[in-house]
Amino acid sequence: MTDSAKPTLLVVDGHSLAYRAFYALPVDNFSTKDGQHTNGIYGFLAMLINLIKAEKPTHLAVAFDTSRQSFRTREYAEYKANRSETPSEFKGQIPILQDCLAAMSITVLQKEDFEADDILATLATQAAAEHYDVLVCSGDRDTIQLVNDDITLLYPNVQGVSQLKRYDRQAVIDRYGVPPEQYPDVAALVGETSDNLPGVPKVGEKTAVKWLNQFGSLDELLDNADKVTGVVGGNLRAHLDDVRRNRTLNRLLTDVELPVTVAELEVKPMDAQAVRDIFARLEFKTLIPRVAELAGIEQQMAAVTSAAAVPMPAAAELAASELLAWLEAVEGEVGVTVLTEGGQPTRLGVATLEAAAEATWTPELAETLGSWLASDAPKIFSDAKAQVKALRRVGLRVEGLAFDTIVAGWLLRPSFPDKNLADLVDRYLDEKLPEADPTQLVPETEGATPGQLSWFTMRVTEALRGELPESVARVLTDIELPTLLTLADMELAGVAVSHGTLSTFSAELGERADAIAQQAFQAIGREVNLGSPKQLQEVLFDELQLPKTRKTKTGYSTDAAVLADLQESNPHPFLDLLLQHREATKLRQIIESLDTAIGADGRIRTTYVQTGSQTGRLSSTDPNLQNIPVRTDESRRIRSAFEVGEDYETLLTADYSQIEMRIMAHLSEDPGLIEAFNSGEDLHRFVGARVFAVDPADVTPAMRTKVKAMSYGLVYGLSAFGLSKQLRIEQSEAKQLMMEYFARFGAVRDYLRSSVEQARIDGYTETIFGRRRPFPDLASPNRVLRENAERAALNAPIQGSAADIMKIALFRIHEEFMSRDLRSRVLMQIHDELVVEVAPGEWEVAEQIVQDRMGDAADLSVPLDVQIGRGPNWNEAGH
Repeated sequence: MTDSAKPTLLVVDGHSLAYRAFYALPVDNFSTKDGQHTNGIYGFLAMLINLIKAEKPTHLAVAFDTSRQSFRTREYAEYKANRSETPSEFKGQIPILQDCLAAMSITVLQKEDFEADDILATLATQAAAEHYDVLVCSGDRDTIQLVNDDITLLYPNVQGVSQLKRYDRQAVIDRYGVPPEQYPDVAALVGETSDNLPGVPKVGEKTAVKWLNQFGSLDELLDNADKVTGVVGGNLRAHLDDVRRNRTLNRLLTDVELPVTVAELEVKPMDAQAVRDIFARLEFKTLIPRVAELAGIEQQMAAVTSAAAVPMPAAAELAASELLAWLEAVEGEVGVTVLTEGGQPTRLGVATLEAAAEATWTPELAETLGSWLASDAPKIFSDAKAQVKALRRVGLRVEGLAFDTIVAGWLLRPSFPDKNLADLVDRYLDEKLPEADPTQLVPETEGATPGQLSWFTMRVTEALRGELPESVARVLTDIELPTLLTLADMELAGVAVSHGTLSTFSAELGERADAIAQQAFQAIGREVNLGSPKQLQEVLFDELQLPKTRKTKTGYSTDAAVLADLQESNPHPFLDLLLQHREATKLRQIIESLDTAIGADGRIRTTYVQTGSQTGRLSSTDPNLQNIPVRTDESRRIRSAFEVGEDYETLLTADYSQIEMRIMAHLSEDPGLIEAFNSGEDLHRFVGARVFAVDPADVTPAMRTKVKAMSYGLVYGLSAFGLSKQLRIEQSEAKQLMMEYFARFGAVRDYLRSSVEQARIDGYTETIFGRRRPFPDLASPNRVLRENAERAALNAPIQGSAADIMKIALFRIHEEFMSRDLRSRVLMQIHDELVVEVAPGEWEVAEQIVQDRMGDAADLSVPLDVQIGRGPNWNEAGH
């Protein structure tokens, strides 16, 4: 029989490779909407599909362990006893993986009292004897002993299971210095940490190989152990029993009685319906076509998928008047999609769950539909903000916004929001949104039309509403949708920025950075690239012999925070200059990003990202206005470039004072904090007086600094160690400070503890208004993940409530400006601050509206204090 005619058996160690896949893929990125973790399953199946495609086996089986107990644990109770408990996120994935393999018609084997490797060894040995080519895929080094002229081992690398190292007989010899059948002898001498098998002390792989080559075999070595000299010879003689035990335990069985023969493992046709059902349930949409292609069942899978999908309606092409009549005949909600090009509308599509219609955008269409768009008729969009802005550019307003699928999807999954309608269709409808390939000049597949996109939007909305808890649905309708419309107007308005002010400051920073760089070069006697981590590592740790920092993949860390700590503990002129250079360079980059964003009309128009955080806070991009430094001389220089625009009188800034601490007082119901805020006393002086048992007038600046750090630190889960580091005090003093704080503000301590415990029970935290943030890692057995989740869970209700309050104030101010026909407008929302451009003659009314709407944005047990400032630019309007 020729090699090409020989059948090929592929046997796979299921548990070993699924476990490696679990650690190779981030657990948080792979979970179904009902919370089932799937990273181990996904990684294993992706590897298996690639493996089958590459190797084209004629016969196939996957073996699993039944438990950690086997005949080996009876022989040696400590066998594998050092292995940690299986992560909770991994538990339950193996049975589901086995269900996936069953749907793919792949034989799964396991046997009580034996390990998966024994099953692999038995099948491989039988198949080789029957003249099969055999491939063994396992992450257990014990399987190296199986390699011979007919059996090849495919071994995963350290990165996971995506790459497999091919071990034939020569490859084993090249790597280990002994033939495959002697590898277990090396392992018996060296020991196997993963199996909890101790070897001979001070004997490594090289020594073991040398001995085996010298004596010819392990048995000969052990029989002549007295001839081995030196300390290692003494160690060998003292551990002969350990070596013999190790060799007994690492010998794989080749005669396990199995329920199938090798011939019965022939690759079988897959069940298209079963594969689709389980892969869809696990949300493995990208794997379905790969499996179908692999098994040659594309047509069957397409038939199954099309049978499961709801038929997509053809969208009627209507004239402007016909489209208006179509809309006016609809009772209830309408899905709307506006296609744009260059920020201008090009086509409009609308749909109900039953029908769709669309039209090319024309001035006639704009005039005809303007009143409907501005009406209260309920409209549903997907990613509405850009579409609302496009309509605003042609003079049309959108009212009646009832739902936005992207925003709703983010509220459900704030950690991993879906980016577009296609993602949502995939996740919630288990279908594929028809999309044309943008890389093809003449696409093979036509994409969904705007009317059909609106139809999909309606269907996704129906699915999302079934998932949204009532409180989260209220956050969508009462906070996020009005905020979305306000942000659209803010982005269109932009803010006036002085190019001259920014460019002058940028040039100064460039000169400053160059001068600092020259001083830094003089400090070390040569020039280096101050932006190169590799060159900095050489200077700092090799030349200057400074203590090494945190280890990274590319050496030792040279990031700013780490180097700042290093400068504090081991000051050096070069290090100080390096940090100064970085600060100047970073500021210049911020300024240049702002300067290049100034439009022809002298205004910057950022894009506010509504779905970019897990807490609900807004971020901004192109350019990022949230990264401008706060309360430094440099930040004031930058802010002074943001000016009042032409035809406007002044800028107004409004800032919430200590909003997170006020929310803490409200949520904890601590009488001391509530008294401090209600009395109008300086919070940190009031708290300092209580903590240090002195009169408020006797609270020193140092005392105030300590309690301020304490108060804000608690919101972020600050530990005694973190507090001591921040205040540069002894850890014992920080611990005592915390004890005294909690002794006087015990309700704060009780609230923080109970909020985390409640989140552990619920799986999520909730803001005052009902916004939820899931925390699956609160139940993680991984201590680092669990503690990070606990710290974040402390802060989420407070920071999330602050975000909600700011959004409520923002859109209410905007709405009142419009309802009272004011020209004044909100331009920016940065952290807890609003910037308003005030029209001539409108200062008093604008100030009153801002003060009132920010003050009554939430009904707390303490007042919301708002500080107002006025000036020709952002800096001078500061307060």
